[in-house]
Amino acid sequence: MTAQLIDGNKLAAALREKIKKEVLSLPNPPGLAVILVGEDPASSSYVRMKEKDCAEVGIQSFPKHLPADTSEKELIKIIKQLNKNEHVNGILAQLPLPEHINEKKIIANILPEKDVDGLHALNAGKLFLGETNGLIPCTPKGVIEMIKTTGVALAGKRAVVIGRSNIVGKPVAILLLNEHCTVTICHSRTKDLGKVISEADIVVAAIGRPRMITGEMIKAGAIVIDVGINRVDGKLIGDVDFETAVQKASFITPVPGGVGPMTRALLLENTLLAQKNQALEGHGNK
Repeated sequence: MTAQLIDGNKLAAALREKIKKEVLSLPNPPGLAVILVGEDPASSSYVRMKEKDCAEVGIQSFPKHLPADTSEKELIKIIKQLNKNEHVNGILAQLPLPEHINEKKIIANILPEKDVDGLHALNAGKLFLGETNGLIPCTPKGVIEMIKTTGVALAGKRAVVIGRSNIVGKPVAILLLNEHCTVTICHSRTKDLGKVISEADIVVAAIGRPRMITGEMIKAGAIVIDVGINRVDGKLIGDVDFETAVQKASFITPVPGGVGPMTRALLLENTLLAQKNQALEGHGNK
């Protein structure tokens, strides 16, 4: 068996085209503010790509590139200004932030209805409670959409999520539960990890360890979603050993070209959704 690739670039391009058509039909385009503190090369690259994506679909971009020594107080002041800006529908603070800034405090100061990363406690709570009017983190949202493109019925499937971060692992697990999967979350202290993975119909790898999940762990015919992005010898590779896993899985995402492009496209979708929600609720410009 050789798995069918789930092409994130192709799916993301189709989603961007759909978003572009909707944005062009609006009297006012949505606006996204991305805040970058410092000059971390990876973060700077991500921010440039996000600005390019915004330009492609007609979303207004409000970039805030701040020096690394920006104080927490100053950053919160800027966020509060963006909260009040009626042209800014989405706010994203590019993580990680410098060590002297408390990430939780920064996220808490972004209005929940403008929190397009879906990390505010209110949005996380809505996701946990199964409410549909919150903003869902982009990567987990992309993972579920990619799984759904396989056409496989998810109800009753056994799913294993490797990784328990607030950004990916936990939200993915909740979303899979919402699809009526039976979900196991694995992490660094899970015993007999290979055995647990081998029983899964769906495997989502988000642990940040290159090629940790090998083909021999994968159940024949499983769906494998690789969220990992690791740089090894100048190359980007995932948490899954692609060469061996592709021989066992029925569907698999590549790295690069899998989850990453979908994450970026869903940031645009969340910005558009945020604008719609704010128009309905009438409080997007506090």
